[in-house]
Amino acid sequence: MKKLVLSLSIVALFLGSCSSDNEEITTDPIPTGTISGEITTAKSYPKGNYTIQGTVKVKNGGSLTIEAGSVITAVLTDGSDALLVENGGKLFLNGTAALPIIFTEASKTPGSWGGIIMFGDAPIVGANGVTTATSEDGNNLSYGGTNAAHNGGSLKYVRVEYAGKKLTDNTSEMNGFSFYSVGSGTVLENLVAYKGADDGFEFYGGTVSAKNLISYGNFDDSFDWQDGWRGDANTNWLAYQVATGNYGMEIEAKSVNNAFGPKVSNITLTRASGTVTEGGSSAAEYDAIQFKKEGNGEYTNVVISGYTTGTTALPATAVRIQDKATFDNQVTGGKIKMLNVKINDGTSQFAGVGTTFTVAFPTGNYTTSTTATGATLTPGAWAIVDGVSLIK
Repeated sequence: MKKLVLSLSIVALFLGSCSSDNEEITTDPIPTGTISGEITTAKSYPKGNYTIQGTVKVKNGGSLTIEAGSVITAVLTDGSDALLVENGGKLFLNGTAALPIIFTEASKTPGSWGGIIMFGDAPIVGANGVTTATSEDGNNLSYGGTNAAHNGGSLKYVRVEYAGKKLTDNTSEMNGFSFYSVGSGTVLENLVAYKGADDGFEFYGGTVSAKNLISYGNFDDSFDWQDGWRGDANTNWLAYQVATGNYGMEIEAKSVNNAFGPKVSNITLTRASGTVTEGGSSAAEYDAIQFKKEGNGEYTNVVISGYTTGTTALPATAVRIQDKATFDNQVTGGKIKMLNVKINDGTSQFAGVGTTFTVAFPTGNYTTSTTATGATLTPGAWAIVDGVSLIK
């Protein structure tokens, strides 16, 4: 009984003190504002809700830091919004699994803005073997160089929604994430490209690698690269194509026969039932993986599901070799390796186009596995949109 009386007395004392002090509990307001213009020095934004206006350019010598948990919103009606990091600039977006940094668009319309674009000076191999090229994002910036260790900053737990803007010339396009000759000193981890109108992730040459990527509901290819991209430490890539989508992975090297190529382990490519190719596409782009123009690389622990719809003349396949040069130099030459592949439906393993060549891989360069697991990703707020997990 004494213990009860003492407890009640403490409660009464506490309640009494609360009722008599008239103290207000206050919280700091959430920072808001606009991110715009050119950034030429170190610029930081605390956790807050911001609007991006126009193409924000982080210039050579400048840096942009945005704290975990921030939401940055583009607006379709105010022009071509994008976040662009020029060579020599740095971007520090270090979210967490519970507090990702989210770039979105107010109307939730795919193709509303240009996403995140980064330039570096790591090596590329462009058309005809050139070592520099001009960007296809409408900014017409030069990319390519000799600095394999280029460091553009750190992106961790970042989600880009409704990007992939198509510019008025109808040829220049942006993606969710665009990496132009970005180097191996750059950190790319736990990134999401969500419902963009072009590719989820595209690499234009360079040496950067990326871990724990989700490409969800993007209209064109989930993952795409060219210009001799050679990142060799990529792992845990998940593509989920729904409603509209082309290839799970489109792999090319500007028709330059090369001895290097990227390495990606733990890949899951899924095409939801009823998904159709992008309107206006010039080819039947419904296969899980396409190699063309001397694209190559090594891909390990791959799980493929749902790529079953093609045409009578060209049925869908898991791995498409698009042209004879790629078959002769990359497949027969042993520069394409597909290891521990699991297909969860009746799709064929691989095929070519036309009757000029029949695809066959050298022994050991295409292997299957009934126990392949594909991507292994840790759930969290970083991979949840509108209450739905993107990890499928």
